[in-house]
Amino acid sequence: MGRWRPPPEKSTALITREGHARLKAELDDLWRVQRPEVVKALAAAAAEGDRSENAEYTYRKKQLGGIDRRVRYLSKRLEALRVVDTVPSDPEAVFFGAWVEVEHATTGETARYRIVGPDETDPARGWISIDSPLARAMLKKRVDDEFEARLPAGPERFFIIDVRYDG
Repeated sequence: MGRWRPPPEKSTALITREGHARLKAELDDLWRVQRPEVVKALAAAAAEGDRSENAEYTYRKKQLGGIDRRVRYLSKRLEALRVVDTVPSDPEAVFFGAWVEVEHATTGETARYRIVGPDETDPARGWISIDSPLARAMLKKRVDDEFEARLPAGPERFFIIDVRYDG
């Protein structure tokens, strides 16, 4: 029995201007602040002698590996991303970057979402990935349109109440 897993689905390479700036800031912080500190601590732990039983050395090596993995990922991802910071030609329809208010067809509850790239999703703020089932279902819809989203809990119906691009 092997460890092979199918490759993950390719995510959409779109990002907002703010999301791109956050990822750049994270990369800069990792490379210029966190990594030098960990390298310094790793060197100090290595200087203590026997590395086979040195917990500090082992911890710092793992920490450095994690930082390096994230730096590699962010470097490659930032090159592949396309920043979208313009309002679409049809601002009445739902596209990337839109703030969308929806009403659940059966319960009448309303929710507000912003459609963003997969690298900047934040459920607490209502930011959903453009790759999510809900966002895919509402793309190109307009105010008063009804749509069905195939969610993990099953299909659900929603109405579009409002579409904005100003936040």
